[in-house]
Amino acid sequence: MVIIAGLLIWFLPRNKAFVPFLVVSILIPIDQIVLIGVFHFPVIRILIFFGLIRIAWTKFSSKTEFFAGGMNAIDWTVILLSLTTALTGILLWKILQAYIYELGDIYSTLGLYFVLRFFIRDESDVRRSIRIFAYISAVTALLMVYEQATGQNLVYTILQGAKAATLGSAMERDNRFRAAGSFGHPILAGTFGAILLPLFFGLWLKYKQDRKVAVLGILSATVIPIAANSSTPMLGYMAGLMALCLWPVRGFMRLIRWGIVLTLVSLHMAMKAPVWHLISRIDLAGGSSSYHRYELVNQCILHFKDWWLVGVKSTFDWGWDMWDTANQYVSTADHSGLVPLLLFLAIIVYGFKSVGASRKAVEKEDKKSGLMFWALGAALFANVVSFVGISYWDQTAVAWYGLLAMITAAKFAVPAEATATAPVQAVSAAPVELKMPLTPAPAPQAAARPLNSYGRMVTGRWPPRSTTK
Repeated sequence: MVIIAGLLIWFLPRNKAFVPFLVVSILIPIDQIVLIGVFHFPVIRILIFFGLIRIAWTKFSSKTEFFAGGMNAIDWTVILLSLTTALTGILLWKILQAYIYELGDIYSTLGLYFVLRFFIRDESDVRRSIRIFAYISAVTALLMVYEQATGQNLVYTILQGAKAATLGSAMERDNRFRAAGSFGHPILAGTFGAILLPLFFGLWLKYKQDRKVAVLGILSATVIPIAANSSTPMLGYMAGLMALCLWPVRGFMRLIRWGIVLTLVSLHMAMKAPVWHLISRIDLAGGSSSYHRYELVNQCILHFKDWWLVGVKSTFDWGWDMWDTANQYVSTADHSGLVPLLLFLAIIVYGFKSVGASRKAVEKEDKKSGLMFWALGAALFANVVSFVGISYWDQTAVAWYGLLAMITAAKFAVPAEATATAPVQAVSAAPVELKMPLTPAPAPQAAARPLNSYGRMVTGRWPPRSTTK
């Protein structure tokens, strides 16, 4: 399957070559690895290799721009995050294995982002990507439903691999199965569906001819978090829906954001525990995982002086189960330091700024395009919430970097009829006989703009400044 996908990446047209990349990189588990000496090549790294070869050949044989629209803030920040993370890892461990590991990490992160950024270049690519994610979600949902019904994971049972002993049989919680599908953990599987839900709503709102595919995606993205039986995917799912529902009050988002900040500050001052203790109160699937998430944040803040420079080698002695940094923000901070954490937050900020600016630019002429950009922002917000409960260490990263590539490439055209104007007709002027003395005619009163404050209030604009000296 990997070889076939690689050949398709090479020989399919550019606008279709990323389809096999997405399908195979997500549906084959991360523990399928080729070992060459000390170097590990999971399936996704092999596919990245095929993608980079295709990029090099396209660049060599044509004048195709490497990135659509050139480099932007998100691109530079992703590169800086990867490089600084590698640098802090090398400085922290100072062993040969650290160099090898960080080299592989740079290859995986930048290779994945570059491939997706190169192939997803315009509106049609964004649309096709969402359609493909809908079909992939449908297959994932079927695999997870089967796993829930039988207690057997088809993917790991057939392919085996390093995690087959753990994930070959479905995990259990409170006598309920937790399906993982082809992912590295049930939480990651459920999160994959949750963060894609807003994109399927955007597809349904923007393109009438794709509504059947969009409905398939919405149903699949609903089944996947339920089958995963985990709180984090359900929170991400609800966050995406909530963000979509804020569309009618989009003009008041600044007020809403500051209101949230003031509410959290007030709660922090009034509560006996810190405000992030509220994380421990959110549990939609039972168990004590919500308290664990709170402790991760709390211990990270308490041990700031330990990790701020280049991270720490281990968080095992910070408390019970503190080795399990199931939080993208905490994981970045603990393992890499303050600078990578700030760069990671900057990626999120630039993503929201890009989506917001694009939405405002097209909304007046094309409301559907504005809704699509809002859906991209809702998907980004679903990731922001999901990051509190898990870090993306498996193929879920494909959906994350795919979303960043969509946000960067999504330049939806304004419909031509929205900007069309009536044709200008030429008018031939009859010769005018001038008679002396020439006196200026008074300006028509009907055409004069009201200059008083009431007139400005009605027309919504100020009169132009006089050019008379």
